[in-house]
Amino acid sequence: MNHFISWVQQLDFDSVIQTALIVCASLLCITFHETCHGYAAYLLGDPTAKRAGRLTLNPLRHIDLVGLVMMAVVHFGWAKPVPVDMRNFKNPKAGMALTALAGPLANVLLAYIAVLLYMALAAVYYVKAAAWLSYVLTFLYCVQLISAGLAVFNIFPIPPLDGSKVLFAFLPPRAYDTLMRYERYGMALLAILLLTNVLDAPLTFLREGLLDLLMKGGSWAFTLTLKCLM
Repeated sequence: MNHFISWVQQLDFDSVIQTALIVCASLLCITFHETCHGYAAYLLGDPTAKRAGRLTLNPLRHIDLVGLVMMAVVHFGWAKPVPVDMRNFKNPKAGMALTALAGPLANVLLAYIAVLLYMALAAVYYVKAAAWLSYVLTFLYCVQLISAGLAVFNIFPIPPLDGSKVLFAFLPPRAYDTLMRYERYGMALLAILLLTNVLDAPLTFLREGLLDLLMKGGSWAFTLTLKCLM
């Protein structure tokens, strides 16, 4: 028992808490992203995701362990793809494009909500600092960062990312069918680009640009909350 107590006492709990907050933020971002993919497909006439139990905010239904670790470490990652049967769409190409677009748009929305909450609570923290608020602010900052990263990562037109499905929708039918057939090989290309850090600069630039835009658009929440508290 004494050995266990000694081990607990030497732990850096701030580091443990920070890691837990990052993991929780990552789970929220990927879950929201994939659930919105499923709902978009369902609204467009495809019940495949619903039948697979993917229209849920339960993160266990969506996580890919490697993708989750990537998101927690470098803030760019992925989840298990939501199953979609494009034959159920009235317009298959448009349906696939809209379903794909729903994920990044959902992450932009989630990032903005996190920005608004962060701004409002930052005003509260400015007036009356509280230890628990610092952890909430850290969590919300992680949600902003990871959700914005997930949004810009997925808009790249590299299969199987969402941006490729949007881009493919503008191709002639024969070219579209060919590219969709070889989509699975895009993952190897994506892995090479990530491992060689080729995408680091453009991804960081786009993420920071999006966050800057959202922060400017959410600054009113800080001002309004501060006025209410003063």
